[in-house]
Amino acid sequence: MTAHPTAPTPAAPSSGKPPHKSSRRSAPTPSSAGARPARRGLLLGALWAGMIVMVAPFLWMALSAFKSEKDLGATPTVWIPEEWTLVHFEKLIRLLDVGAHFFNSTLVAVVVTACNLVFCSMLGYALAKLNFAGKRPVFALVMCALMVPGNLMLMPMFVMVSKMGLIDSYAALILPFAAGAFGVFLMRQFMTAIPDELLEAARIDGAGEWFIFWRIAMPLVKPALATLAIFTFLQSWNNFLWPLVATNDPEKYTLPVALATFAIDPTKTNGSNGVLMAGAFLVVLPVLLVFILLQRYFTQGIATAGLK
Repeated sequence: MTAHPTAPTPAAPSSGKPPHKSSRRSAPTPSSAGARPARRGLLLGALWAGMIVMVAPFLWMALSAFKSEKDLGATPTVWIPEEWTLVHFEKLIRLLDVGAHFFNSTLVAVVVTACNLVFCSMLGYALAKLNFAGKRPVFALVMCALMVPGNLMLMPMFVMVSKMGLIDSYAALILPFAAGAFGVFLMRQFMTAIPDELLEAARIDGAGEWFIFWRIAMPLVKPALATLAIFTFLQSWNNFLWPLVATNDPEKYTLPVALATFAIDPTKTNGSNGVLMAGAFLVVLPVLLVFILLQRYFTQGIATAGLK
């Protein structure tokens, strides 16, 4: 008996697509699901602990400036004053010419900050957007200056200022810090992000470099300007060593130097910590106001710094 061959079954038409794979993900195990909230809780706890460590001394200083002598010497320690008073501020103003020293610090910090914003922006724009002979050596010099400790330049600056006859003058407190390597580097990095096509279009329309710098480049780097302003103002306002070296006349003392000399005079403080806390509060207050005013731009500058 002859066996008839079986007809082959036609294959299903191929669609050309790979076999469908299930898009389901494996369900997280109970241990991994419970570990995420635990890690988040530890992270938040660490952040809160760090914030308390940083803020607690400032709060203690600010509150102690308004405490009475009874609250300052109380045992156990009293954080919130039971009796709010301004007697420490009145005593500080009576024993120390706070207004004159506050004016000196404000004048020096504002002028130094303005000079840094202008000069560092100009050099940063030139290093980022202009082609000139010696561009790379100049930028290398700026980078080398960043690696030099500031205290190492104290003696050369004093010799130069002394030979120029600027000791005991505002110029001695301003000129050595009118521009800095950090500001040049910061502005150069932000200026690099400005599109070259935008500047070329302005040049084609007949705009000069000065117009392009002030009207196009500067408005585009406002976050960097705010960041540089805060850092420069903070550094200049808190500068203690250089004003102490460059000035011998107490009338030219900045506020930190005047408070330091006031604090070591026992005939004025009479062992009262409240007066010192009031002085420290006055030193910190302008820095806080500047940060609050420029906080929005400062946050933008820090957030975009990693993209440059």
